[in-house]
Amino acid sequence: MNRFLWPLIGFVVLVALLAVGLNLNPRDVPSPLVGKPAPDFALPQLAAPEQTFSPKDMLGKVWLLNVWASWCVSCRQEHPVLVELAKRQSVPLIGLNYKEVRGDGAIDIDKVAAGAEKPLVIERAAAWLAKHGNPYALSALDIDGRVGIDYGVYGVPETYVIDRAGIIRMKHTGPITPEVYSGKILPLLAELSK
Repeated sequence: MNRFLWPLIGFVVLVALLAVGLNLNPRDVPSPLVGKPAPDFALPQLAAPEQTFSPKDMLGKVWLLNVWASWCVSCRQEHPVLVELAKRQSVPLIGLNYKEVRGDGAIDIDKVAAGAEKPLVIERAAAWLAKHGNPYALSALDIDGRVGIDYGVYGVPETYVIDRAGIIRMKHTGPITPEVYSGKILPLLAELSK
């Protein structure tokens, strides 16, 4: 009797764990960076490639860092929402253009001449923003994706809420919808702006 009871208990526990796992939202991936300082970087700006942007430039301000790319389908879905948010000018929105050329897989990066990737990135990203509207105060170029790795980016779009002290307070994976903005991000921004 006992030898049949243990496999049954194991099966019930396994079914319970699977049921819990199936009810979780796959977009709610906890970030180990929440509550920690935003990783620092210095990247060229899209509109002024001779100038760099660093999160240190935003100390003293509450701001959003939005990871995007022109090849990202979900970014297109989110983009009109970002354009509307930018019109309100409630909080600075900084873009992190992520692996613009390397991410879409259409170009074999090994065949791109040294020094030719950055101008291509600038051309593609600027053209996309010109066509769809530019919600960003500025956009930094993460050409090889190393900054994205530091931030734990595993897909675009992703958005980070960063406080005045440079601490990441929230990470949202996936497109920002009006509901996500009004239900999650806006209340946090109001709290952090006090």
